[in-house]
Amino acid sequence: MNSKLLRLNRTTLGKLVVVAIAMFGFGYALVPVYRQICEVLGINVLTQKGEFVAAPTNTQVDTSRTITIELDGNSQGPWRFRPTTRSIDVHPGELATVMYEVVNTQGRAVKAQAIPSYAPQSATPHFMKVDCFCFQEQTMGPNEARQMPVVFFIDPKLPREVKNITLSYTFFEIGGAFKAAAAPPAPAPAKNG
Repeated sequence: MNSKLLRLNRTTLGKLVVVAIAMFGFGYALVPVYRQICEVLGINVLTQKGEFVAAPTNTQVDTSRTITIELDGNSQGPWRFRPTTRSIDVHPGELATVMYEVVNTQGRAVKAQAIPSYAPQSATPHFMKVDCFCFQEQTMGPNEARQMPVVFFIDPKLPREVKNITLSYTFFEIGGAFKAAAAPPAPAPAKNG
């Protein structure tokens, strides 16, 4: 009875090994078969045979046109304020970043705000700012220097005759000298009458 059981166990083990090898082979062969089926059907194709994949490009950029953006900075207050570059060339739809530098020349803290203006006026609705220091008030510490970015793009719908745009900021102090908030005065004592 033992030899019969031993033979039966060996036969079962052999069958299990054959099934395991067949399953591994099927799984291994499934990857190229899957790729071939996807290529024939045109789905989930990551690369074409023998071709390099080009880097993605922004199809909204109009490379047939170049716009010169001239930068200007004016200040009304205790600081130096200027763009770090005077001009930049961009294509409509292309994301660009320019930097403005401000230096508080006072030994006191100040609050300031920047107001933009554009020339020609027809360019104003086409100058699209993504991020700008002009979106919020700036608090400058005593003698602090800071570089502040403007991230923008020019709407491709900009009229074709516009080839130059001037972006100008006026940086001015808000409310005079900036001081720490003082505690409100104590109420006067009530008179007993």
